[in-house]
Amino acid sequence: MTTDRAHDDPVFSRRQAILGGAFLLTAGTAVARVPHHHIDLLGDRKIDKLIPQKIGEWEFYSKSGLVVPPADQLKDALYSQLMTRVYVAADALPIMLLIAQSGGQTGVLQVHRPEYCYPASGFTLMERTVLPIALPGSRLEATAITANADDRTEQLLYWTRVGEDMPLTWARQRWSVARANLKGDVPDAVLVRVSALTPDREAGVAALTRFVQAMFAAVPPDVRRFLDIAAR
Repeated sequence: MTTDRAHDDPVFSRRQAILGGAFLLTAGTAVARVPHHHIDLLGDRKIDKLIPQKIGEWEFYSKSGLVVPPADQLKDALYSQLMTRVYVAADALPIMLLIAQSGGQTGVLQVHRPEYCYPASGFTLMERTVLPIALPGSRLEATAITANADDRTEQLLYWTRVGEDMPLTWARQRWSVARANLKGDVPDAVLVRVSALTPDREAGVAALTRFVQAMFAAVPPDVRRFLDIAAR
């Protein structure tokens, strides 16, 4: 008959107890850090009710014609609301506006940036730059990109807000979500994208900038804050 002496060893038993306690502490910390506090600057309001159909010199024309996030199994989970509009003006380029909102950002689900959906739709992205846009009492940093496909060239301006952060890259966006989640928060997020069909980057960016400035001037402060946390 043999005896398992390891179980009778007091040193071995202490090690088991310490390791068991460490595992319980780790598990407890993980449970405590599961995000549970939802931050949603939009609430139950509808984006298409908040954004006017006339913005500056532009007026609403249609809801179709935009490059949208790929229709996949996560789309419904990613976006609480998705608004697409085309605005036209007599003496300016037509502007395409997309606003996508997610009521909860986690390490698994995050809003798709144009760097994801445009290549998935057959575009090549070029000339990525950060463009400061002057707003009343603040400054918005938007990303400007030229997107080329066989049959169209599109100039884009876009930005994202994640909770109280305005991340300029995918890596910063992931960090913004992770930081909020570690604090126990599930932040909302919004992607705002304006674009124009033209190979002339300078003219396209100028028109997009004017449209963005007119849009912020056309909405009340709480909607401006929803679009850009620093806006007043």
